[in-house]
Amino acid sequence: MKLSAADWRRRLGSPWWRGAAAVLAGALPMLSFPAPSLWWFAYVALVPWILLVRSAPTARRAAYDGWLGGLGFMLAVHHWLLPSLHVFTVVIAALLGALWAPWGWLTRRFLAGVPSAGQVVAALFVLPSAWLMVELVRSWEGLGGPWGLLGSSQWDVEPALRLASVGGVWLLSFLLVAVNVAVAVLVAVRQSRVPAVAGLVATAAAASAAWVWSPRPDVDGRVRIAVVQPGVIDGVGGAEKRFAQEEALTRQLAGQDVDLVVWGESSVGFDLADRPDLANRLAALSRQVDADILVNVDARRSDRPGIYKSSVLVGPEGPTGDRYDKMRLVPFGEYVPARSLLGWATSVGKAAGEDRMRGTEQVVMNVGDGLRIGPMVCFESAFPDMSRHLARDGADLLLAQSATSSFQQSWAPEQHASLAALRAAETGRPMVHATLTGVSAVYGPSGERVGSWLGTDASASAVYDVPLAHGVTPYARFGEWPVYAALLILAALGATEGARSLRVRRAGPSPHVPPARTAHESPARPGR
Repeated sequence: MKLSAADWRRRLGSPWWRGAAAVLAGALPMLSFPAPSLWWFAYVALVPWILLVRSAPTARRAAYDGWLGGLGFMLAVHHWLLPSLHVFTVVIAALLGALWAPWGWLTRRFLAGVPSAGQVVAALFVLPSAWLMVELVRSWEGLGGPWGLLGSSQWDVEPALRLASVGGVWLLSFLLVAVNVAVAVLVAVRQSRVPAVAGLVATAAAASAAWVWSPRPDVDGRVRIAVVQPGVIDGVGGAEKRFAQEEALTRQLAGQDVDLVVWGESSVGFDLADRPDLANRLAALSRQVDADILVNVDARRSDRPGIYKSSVLVGPEGPTGDRYDKMRLVPFGEYVPARSLLGWATSVGKAAGEDRMRGTEQVVMNVGDGLRIGPMVCFESAFPDMSRHLARDGADLLLAQSATSSFQQSWAPEQHASLAALRAAETGRPMVHATLTGVSAVYGPSGERVGSWLGTDASASAVYDVPLAHGVTPYARFGEWPVYAALLILAALGATEGARSLRVRRAGPSPHVPPARTAHESPARPGR
């Protein structure tokens, strides 16, 4: 049955229909991320949501539409968590979706009805700034981290990666929201098309200038990195079987002149101090392939209490002493926030039964021949500040050891692998994303792909000729400046609104106008 415009307006007048439409509209940007990876869709994906919110009958309803759209967005981007956290995924999405309520209110504030040219221009700055504040707040580790930032949908677009070197993923998110706002105005408000087109032209001009003038990383060397991906290994004795498979795959690298071998997250399930036999086997492997091996130990430590996830460098003589303990843990996956209150999550899903322990500082390791590496573990690759700090501390090569085997049949492995492209482009340093079960990937210093991905069906070792580059990108030098700019824009908005409100209060109530009198000196009564 085909619905007319009047039918749609009538249905959207129902709170239930409108709420469902908001959830669906908020979920649409999911298609921009891997695995669909329709990067171009990100430039219009927010338009239905913006059009719905601007049509809200009240400011409260606009905020409500923003919240429901945020719920839909978070649920869609993190849908692969449902098999692990079940209903708790919906609870988290609903809580975080509330962050978009102010964005919804501001959307209606600037775009409702027939906005003036000034309102459209202001919306092109204010709404992207408000979106960035949402991304900033939810990027806190305790709220799930910066997974699904809108700008990360552009991980495979060369011009966008150039812009990421200027302002990081934050600049990409800002520009994407600005483009969506302009397109929404073009679609819905004929009278405001001139400022909308002007906004699109200005955005394109600014992005082009940044693309032209941003420095390009100069390749000044190469290094051969081997990635060992054992694949899915289930059943009793899984840790021992995995180690044996990784050992066999590593032996195949002998004679291939590699500079470093990288294993995935949790590739070693025992503390090497407690298992000297495993340490000796790793040392023998290192001698055989003539390269250090970076493993990841997921075990209870013998020298301190608790379970740690640690990147450990092993050389021909055994562990070198270089070790990085994971600092940012996955909420519910590796620890339960406020366990005394939320511990019940372990009974409805696969939340961590025991909290992992945290490291205290990032580490740059010396591998040999002047190569310095900066390791990260799992979803730490989603945090732009961690790779930036490693690059500034002298890392020549960024590494992420990961395991997404719990989400093997979902879009999570592709999403995770794509993040390394952005981290490489932001810092001007190549990055290796090594996993247990795929997807493993390598990117050059401009974020370009190096070699082929190792997919989720692969059990293999692969060698990559990785280009090295030095120098400092604008993002590495200045950091999250788009976020600071957004804060200034919102502060200016608050100051302007506050000053306007103050002027209204000082002006006082409108002067009393005495009622008109009739010829008989009696007050005129309207309608009589």
